Amino acid sequence: MKFLPTDLAGAFFIELEEHHDERGFFARAWCAHEYEVHGLRSTIAQVNVSYNATKGTLRGLHYQVPPSAEAKVVRCTRGAIFDVIVDLRAGSPTYAQWLGVMLNAARRNMLYVPEGFAHGFQTLEDETEVLYLMSNFHDPETARGIRFDDPAFAIEWPLPVLSISEKDARWDRFSPEAGVI
Repeated sequence: MKFLPTDLAGAFFIELEEHHDERGFFARAWCAHEYEVHGLRSTIAQVNVSYNATKGTLRGLHYQVPPSAEAKVVRCTRGAIFDVIVDLRAGSPTYAQWLGVMLNAARRNMLYVPEGFAHGFQTLEDETEVLYLMSNFHDPETARGIRFDDPAFAIEWPLPVLSISEKDARWDRFSPEAGVI
């Protein structure tokens, strides 16, 4: 795996190193040792799949506060997404900054999202599926969110939002005292 630092401290774009032969290829998609070498959380407590029927679907922006803060590895296994992370870590040099990257099934690329980041995505194709590796279990008591259209971040989503849950549409605007991790 290739770990490529992003503009946000602690977040990495991950590319598979494919070893090809006449059958196709082989690539390692997870290795706790390699994550540890890069100083990243290597615990997997839960694996989630998100299926999205229509292009323009938006999910997020979600995060969990301590003691259930979670790191994520996100990979699009079918279709394509615009994946967004926002740094909510108090004292971080990239606090309140966001990053958007394209993840798609054809490239098999991934994004490592550290603890203390909000995460969301928008589907760019119909029938898109996303796989998440989570370092902690879902905890409704510590689950939080911020609005996808919060002017504090001014995220530039590539498509109009055609589908979003009521809960995600109603998250409060970001409040540093309520959202800093």
